[in-house]
Amino acid sequence: MFKEFIRFDQRDAQTINQETQATTATSAQTSVESGAQAAANEESRLVLQAKRDPAAFGVLYERYIDRVYAYIYHRVGNAQDTEDLTARTFYRALDKLHTYEDRGLPFSAWLFRIAHNLVANWHRDHSRRNFLSLDRLWFHSGDGDTPEEKVEEEERHEALWEAINELPDDRRNLLLYKFSSRLSNLEIGEMMNKSESAIKSLYFRTLAALRKELEAKGWGAHELEEPLLAENE
Repeated sequence: MFKEFIRFDQRDAQTINQETQATTATSAQTSVESGAQAAANEESRLVLQAKRDPAAFGVLYERYIDRVYAYIYHRVGNAQDTEDLTARTFYRALDKLHTYEDRGLPFSAWLFRIAHNLVANWHRDHSRRNFLSLDRLWFHSGDGDTPEEKVEEEERHEALWEAINELPDDRRNLLLYKFSSRLSNLEIGEMMNKSESAIKSLYFRTLAALRKELEAKGWGAHELEEPLLAENE
C-alpha cells in the first residue's frame, strides 16, 4: 500500500508540474501578446490625437525619428541628405496623416513607406547605386579587443559586407530593414508589397544564400553562428 501511495504521489507530482509549466508558458505568451496589443493601442491613440491636433504629432516624431534617420542614412550614405529626407518624411507624414487608416498595419509601416518612397526618388534623381553604410549595421568592435583581434574582426566584416553587396537588391534591402531599421516582418512586407509570410520565407532564403556565400569564402561553422544570422523579430 505504501509503495502504491508513493507511485501515486510521484504521478500526481509529475502531473502538477506539467500543468504548472503549461500555465506558466501560457501566462508568458499572454503577457507578450498583451504588451504588443497595449503598444498598438497606444500608437493608435497617438495617431488619433495627432489627427485632431497637429501639435500632438511631436510625440510620434520623437518615437520614430531615430529609426527613420538610421534607415535613410544607410540608404543614402551621407548626413546632409539624410537630414533633408528625414525632415521631408515627417513633414509629408503630418501633411498626409488624415489619409492614414489603421487596417491592421501599424502606423510605423505607413511612415516607413513614405521614407522608402522618398529614398527611391532620391536615388532616381541622383542616378546612383544604392549605398549601404554596412560598417554601421551590425558590428561594433569591443573595447577590450586586442589589435590582432580587431584586425581579424575587420577582415571578417569586410568579407561579410562583400557577400551582402552581392545579394539581389530585394534581399540586401530586406537585411537592411531587418537589422538596421529593426522593422518587423509585417512592416517590411508593407514596404516591399509582400505578405508577412512571404517576407519570412524570403528572409530565411536570404540567410541561407548568405551562409553559402560565406562558407565559400572560407568561414567556419562557428563564425556563421553570429547573432546577425538569427531571427530578429
